[in-house]
Amino acid sequence: MSVAIKKSAALNKLNLTPMIDVVFQLLIFFLVAARFEEEESAMPLPLPQASEAMPRLAKPKEIFINVDQAGRIFLGGRVVTTAELLAQLKQAQADNPGRTPVVVRGDERCDLKHVVAVMNVCAKAGIRDCRIATAPDAT
Repeated sequence: MSVAIKKSAALNKLNLTPMIDVVFQLLIFFLVAARFEEEESAMPLPLPQASEAMPRLAKPKEIFINVDQAGRIFLGGRVVTTAELLAQLKQAQADNPGRTPVVVRGDERCDLKHVVAVMNVCAKAGIRDCRIATAPDAT
């Protein structure tokens, strides 16, 4: 006794619509998540220039601390005090010991003492990878 198998029946019952919907939702999620990461390093500050400054090739997982002309400290888009900054940096260091890079973006018009104070807080928190952001030299 032979069994009749319809070869096209299996393809007719395979519905790809739910899978395509899930792929589009994942795509939208990652696009939105990447946008929030860019906002931190996009704060409009005129950076001092350095002849050895290099453009970033890859987006690192760094903590950006911004210092404006008045000496206010910004972390995560909001103004923080040095005590709040210390607490948050200690938490970041505890979460990822030894691998917490910090980039201090100081306005070129601010007093150096504000940037030094932020770097001192980084040292108190145990963060050893602390850098100052500069713009490439115009010449």
